[in-house]
Amino acid sequence: MAFGDYPAEYNPKVHGPYDPARFYGKADVPFGQVKLGELGAWLGRRNKTPGAVAGAVSRAWWRWQHKYVFPKRAGIAPFFQLTVASMTFFYLINYTKLKHHRNYKYH
Repeated sequence: MAFGDYPAEYNPKVHGPYDPARFYGKADVPFGQVKLGELGAWLGRRNKTPGAVAGAVSRAWWRWQHKYVFPKRAGIAPFFQLTVASMTFFYLINYTKLKHHRNYKYH
């Protein structure tokens, strides 16, 4: 699959119109239904290539947009979510500088 191509598993006669937020590969047990003893086997079945990870991130992005950004009456939730995500990201990248400014009790 090259950049901009449909996934190899996608068949327009079977799946209908293409949805970028849907996974067209072989169905597996959802993560919420995996038992603790089966977790290792479940993780072993995941495709860990960079292309697969990029596809998963892309599908998550499209699902987020369809749920919060694209509805006719979209609220202010996506702005708050992006604000909190950016605040967390910048806190994490500056943590090594911020930890030197802690207030300690000296007695």
